[in-house]
Amino acid sequence: MEDAMRIALGLSYDGAPYRGWQTQPHGETIQDTLEQALAGFLDRKTGTICAGRTDAGVHALEQVVHLDTDAHRSRQSWVRGLNALLPSAVTVNWAVQVPNAFHARFSATARTYVYVLRNQPIRSAFMHQRVGWVFRPLDVHRMRDASRRLLGEHDFSCFRSSQCQAASPVRTLHTLDLYESRPYIVLTFTANAFLHHMIRNIVGALIAVGTGKQDAGWIDTILASRDRSLSAPTFSPAGLYLAGVQYPGDYDLPAEPWPKKLHDLTGFTVPGLL
Repeated sequence: MEDAMRIALGLSYDGAPYRGWQTQPHGETIQDTLEQALAGFLDRKTGTICAGRTDAGVHALEQVVHLDTDAHRSRQSWVRGLNALLPSAVTVNWAVQVPNAFHARFSATARTYVYVLRNQPIRSAFMHQRVGWVFRPLDVHRMRDASRRLLGEHDFSCFRSSQCQAASPVRTLHTLDLYESRPYIVLTFTANAFLHHMIRNIVGALIAVGTGKQDAGWIDTILASRDRSLSAPTFSPAGLYLAGVQYPGDYDLPAEPWPKKLHDLTGFTVPGLL
């Protein structure tokens, strides 16, 4: 492609109607939806690469995507033009020309996900597919004790999907914080990268501790075992959001704190962070 340049896009989306990010033979995906809009906007087929392939039903406060094109458009044109062609569940928040060395996935230094739990006896009709729901009371102090055992570099095989294609199960979990604003509990995860279903499997394990089914030390046991069958079932995708992707500062990508994005898109306020 002559005079090709690389464009980075920041997206937010409601993952509930989609079969996840990545193109697949059956079911509509977010990648398909974006690339259809790009075909209309640029009048040609254009491929995209994302920072993190979210699963079916998982949302994004900010997904980062890059594409190569020789079409020259202003930042405003990229945003307004694509949004005019996208369904309401998918929004382009920003567009930036980046160096050709930039890669949405491989240039990322860390990723942050947020899981929003609603802890009430009765489910909410209005929060359906927006939050995870646990009807049994959760002890957040027990969950925090358990979460601290997951920090740092570990072999996370016990939280890895059998379909995971990652070459290694070793990941470094930088932060795992729990914020309580009843009836909501917001869990935030930042790591260099995540395994397939890793966060949803960790959430399931923390819920087992929070409801008293397991004690906090159980986390040490299953981590050491590296055995997925010993851990808790995979929890619902409904409350999971890709909150942000971190890159080296010299790329100068737009940045907005994830608590503000979460509040703007869902109405949830994380205590002490807004």
